[in-house]
Amino acid sequence: MPIDNSQGVTGSTTEQAPVRKIACIGAGYVGGPTCSILALKCPDVQVTVVDRNEHRINQWNSNKLPIYEPGLDEIVQHCRGKNLFFSTDMTTALKEADLIFISVNTPTKTFGLGKGRAADLKFVESCARLIAEVCDQSKIVVEKSTVPVRSAASIINILKANTKAGVKYQVLSNPEFLAEGTAVSDLISPDRVLIGGENSDEGRKAIRALSWIYQHWVPADKIVTTNTWSSELSKLAANAFLAQRISSINAISALCESTGADVSEVAKAIGLDSRLGPKFLQASVGFGGSCFQKDILNLVYISESLNLPNVAAYWQQVIDMNEYQKSRFGQRIVSGMFNTISDKHIAILGFAFKKNTGDTRESPAICVCKHLLEEGAYLHIYDPKVEKEQIMQDLSEENCGAISVSIHEDPYDAARGTHALVICTEWDQFLEYDYKRMYDSMMKPAFIFDGRKILDHVALSKIGFHVETIGMRTSQQYFYTLFCQ
Repeated sequence: MPIDNSQGVTGSTTEQAPVRKIACIGAGYVGGPTCSILALKCPDVQVTVVDRNEHRINQWNSNKLPIYEPGLDEIVQHCRGKNLFFSTDMTTALKEADLIFISVNTPTKTFGLGKGRAADLKFVESCARLIAEVCDQSKIVVEKSTVPVRSAASIINILKANTKAGVKYQVLSNPEFLAEGTAVSDLISPDRVLIGGENSDEGRKAIRALSWIYQHWVPADKIVTTNTWSSELSKLAANAFLAQRISSINAISALCESTGADVSEVAKAIGLDSRLGPKFLQASVGFGGSCFQKDILNLVYISESLNLPNVAAYWQQVIDMNEYQKSRFGQRIVSGMFNTISDKHIAILGFAFKKNTGDTRESPAICVCKHLLEEGAYLHIYDPKVEKEQIMQDLSEENCGAISVSIHEDPYDAARGTHALVICTEWDQFLEYDYKRMYDSMMKPAFIFDGRKILDHVALSKIGFHVETIGMRTSQQYFYTLFCQ
């Protein structure tokens, strides 16, 4: 992509700038891309991303970045070594920074109070303690990680309890609204930038400083300021609403398969309603990624903690429907192949949770693969961006060895000799494959199970495939329902 570092703020010098140096703790899916765009759009500001993980920092400083996002490589190469730096020297970066982003992981707790639902804030807390320990000048500290409501209060309390004489902190909430696969465009052209802070003179000054950064390229009317708690809750609520739409259309897809309706036609009709719109109405095997499930579970836990059981139950149903959709798709594969897949070879096309990313966190493909393995299938997996080691790690709980799982670097190799193709990720290149070539190399009858509803099912049927797809009853299904049950 062409590099455009045009600025919306003109006439600023480093002497006049409210922020000259930025440090970001956390070199992951949020910190890396966010700071790369900040460096691109704010050439007058030095941006340093720090992380204790030396291997990850080395990757950011290499020609193969630790994450894949379209357009990110070019931006990093353009800015790295100029005003964008990646380092394990956290102390120096934090001491020199005027503004510090906290962009660390906030996973769901795996033990203790709130296990399986509450966010684990140990990394956020350790960042606050490190900042208080090493900094001897006043700082603006910005929550970038997705956190529960009132997490900023915890950060403030830690900083105040450990503050050196004469040092003051302002804590802001600035949640990210990035979608993996489109993170670069989301950062360059955001729907909004949300900044929450204290309603005090110092709080408003800190908000203006962070706003100044974004105003280098974001129109001022898209920068929304709120109190800290509203900002924190808005992030959780946004993800919950998006996930809710996906679960809603997936619930309708089950009805479509049972009645003969086509979920794509239903979704189009719904999306034409100006009150609803067409986005996030694509039926699929289910949603995944690091945010949706984690944030909704956090919302469930918060609701329960505040004695709002009906609210908690409402949002829990979004998760339950997503789990049902993944399980239902796996069961449909088995039933579609004569109710047994034992010793059958199945090609899985796509393992990432969505296209244009190598991220597999909470990927529906993992659930589908585990279900098929439990039924005795042999899996041949291909994904254009997910590393072999990551796939095997995600499936390791099933003790999958080379006998039951093989990873391929070519989709045609993955399909050769198999009984079925299963589409689990909506990669664009999957639309361009020569499925006649795949069909000729497969066992007969050859099946395709389209978990993303992206292929030309009529054309595939003409080739000879038995086609089954999410949200639509196929002719084979209809015949089976009428005459075999």
